[in-house]
Amino acid sequence: MTEDQIGTIVIEAAIAVHRALGPGLLETVYEVVLARELADRGLKVDRQVPVAFARQRWGAWYCGGYDV
Repeated sequence: MTEDQIGTIVIEAAIAVHRALGPGLLETVYEVVLARELADRGLKVDRQVPVAFARQRWGAWYCGGYDV
């Protein structure tokens, strides 16, 4: 699967989740539902992964939302 295909799946899934849930919920709700939607569409998703930048690991206190 190419990066463009993955990007298309992510955008389409995010739009579907937003349309289904609407605005105003806690970020965690969107995170859980989007992760499930991405998995249902065939992507492997890891939630709340530690961020590494410039060969430094920032630890669990600062995590990126997803690793697709």
